[in-house]
Amino acid sequence: MKITVLAENTSECGLRAEHGLSLFVETNGIKFLFDSGQTTLFFENAVRLGIDISRADMMILSHGHYDHGGGIKAFLAENKKAPVYMSRYAFGEYYNGTEKYIGLDPLLRNEKRIKLTDGRTPLGSGMTLYSCDDMKKRIDTGLSGLNRLENGIFLPDDFRHEHYLVVEENGKRILFSGCSHRGVNNIVSYFSPDVLIGGFHFSHFPCADRLYSLAKDLDGFKTEYYTCHCTGYEQYQFMSRYMRSLHYISTGQSIEL
Repeated sequence: MKITVLAENTSECGLRAEHGLSLFVETNGIKFLFDSGQTTLFFENAVRLGIDISRADMMILSHGHYDHGGGIKAFLAENKKAPVYMSRYAFGEYYNGTEKYIGLDPLLRNEKRIKLTDGRTPLGSGMTLYSCDDMKKRIDTGLSGLNRLENGIFLPDDFRHEHYLVVEENGKRILFSGCSHRGVNNIVSYFSPDVLIGGFHFSHFPCADRLYSLAKDLDGFKTEYYTCHCTGYEQYQFMSRYMRSLHYISTGQSIEL
């Protein structure tokens, strides 16, 4: 499996970065885009890296936030055949607090290539999407300040719109999680993957006792972690002191598993 970071909060190679996430993945004979960042940057960087977005077999959106799905329109324009898989709740009205809308462009609802999923969705080639809506939290990391608007009332976001991709390759279980809003510690316990790739949503955590305990808990699993985006780079550096296998991936970087 080869994973190339097309967009992420940081860059060390000269490519532009943005707050968001987009990965191009090659595995089991197929190619797919996992999230599309918040702008067209994923495509611009793909061109500079020699990656042909038009040849992707599919796109997978991890959840219904603009910094992961803002580039969907550009993907559909550059790729004329690939379906885009997202949760059936992805087009909810999602907010940071009560003022800033952070959801998807509602005009995308009518795109015929968008495939709405729920529960467990096999995609073929050893790939399966899981919503985990019925799974209980082992650890509560607290309120995030993110809300959903329903019937004119703001409610804490329960992240029904988030799902997770498991890829089985060469005897390994590789888990992709865009932001791990349900708690990365919970998600790892659901799947016990060999490798987890994605954000931990810890950027709002002080580098103190709570983050230390979460890091030690993650280290108790036999999982190799590649993190980015909403983890926070300062938080990553803190956690890396207490975890045996934690790596940070940034814009333009490729890894092979």
